[in-house]
Amino acid sequence: MVKYFSENLSDKNSIIKQKILELCMNAGDFSIADFARELNCSVPTTTKIVGELIDDGWLEDLGKKGSASGRRPSIFGLNPDAGYFVGVDLERNHANIMTMDFKGQTLSYDEDVEFTLQNTEESCRKLCGLIRETLENNDLSVERMLACNIDLTGRVNTASGYSFTYFINEDKPLSAILEEDLGVPVALDNDSRAMTYGEFRSGIANGERNVLFINVGWGLGMGMILNGDLYYGKSGFSGEFGHFPFLDNGQICRCGKVGCMETGASGSALQRIVTEKLKSGCPSMLTDKYRTGKDLTLNDLLGAVEDEDVVAIDAMGEIGTTLGRGIAGLINVFNPEKVVIGGKLTVGGDYLMLPVRAAIKKYSLNIVSKDTTVVFSKLGRKAGSLGCCMLARTRFLGLM
Repeated sequence: MVKYFSENLSDKNSIIKQKILELCMNAGDFSIADFARELNCSVPTTTKIVGELIDDGWLEDLGKKGSASGRRPSIFGLNPDAGYFVGVDLERNHANIMTMDFKGQTLSYDEDVEFTLQNTEESCRKLCGLIRETLENNDLSVERMLACNIDLTGRVNTASGYSFTYFINEDKPLSAILEEDLGVPVALDNDSRAMTYGEFRSGIANGERNVLFINVGWGLGMGMILNGDLYYGKSGFSGEFGHFPFLDNGQICRCGKVGCMETGASGSALQRIVTEKLKSGCPSMLTDKYRTGKDLTLNDLLGAVEDEDVVAIDAMGEIGTTLGRGIAGLINVFNPEKVVIGGKLTVGGDYLMLPVRAAIKKYSLNIVSKDTTVVFSKLGRKAGSLGCCMLARTRFLGLM
């Protein structure tokens, strides 16, 4: 069983090793003098510790770099061949799986891998088999895997390793079950939180310290970076923006409550609004399918928006206005530098973003919102799996 790097930190030098790896993870490559200055450590001690990290395979000597004049120092960085991390973004009917080397470079990315997410033991076993199969298809040795992070929708307690929505097992945490099968440390995260971390580490929110990530898919979720840290809350359930009792619309949410934000700003809300418009006789390219009695899928609805169907565009505008009102409240509370909107509904582009921004302008306090930028996700569908890879590495090093 592979163990976290942080489990072997027993003395001062071990902690310095951890800090050196953290510096390289966050800021790239360094010389011995740079390390010593950043760590307030002597050059001889730093040289010794860097040498040990090279011997152990965590760092590599990148040679001498710098200007032609003067003596050029040797530069050291993370060794990409130290091992790799696996990030699995689970959706209801498929999985997106990414592998990332120790330096943070993507090795492989498999999108829309066939998988049905169910609350069964069989589905859990299939997930482990799917991960192994994906690694083999990309010529990656299972023995070199250092850690795995998996995101899934619903309530997840990362600290305890329990999922309260899928693969529920009261006797043993899901993370422990997966660890036994895969032979490496496994952690679980909520999908919105993993996407948030992906944008924070490698996307449009990189370098920011206070960020809200709004995940608008079939449901509605949120992840938060507060003062530079991913925020979990007491039990890991923070970010339930979709279940904020915001609306007086009489709509019953899937959680059983009435008037949740998700009932007015999500893919399921888009389906309801479009269906109501078709029922009232509004002409649309979706009319023929509606008349068959079949439910309109999210792909049907988003395809209609892309094809400039007026009914679908109007419904997307309603979603944007409701979402913008909710975000305005969040801005008033958190005063973030950036709000990132991700998830499937971002296919709507300006049809979604323009009403979002208009509602924020209308309902937020200008003195608070003037310092907040609202943007779409840069990473798109890769945000979840990349965020999982980044989380796996950060946890492996004991940095969260």
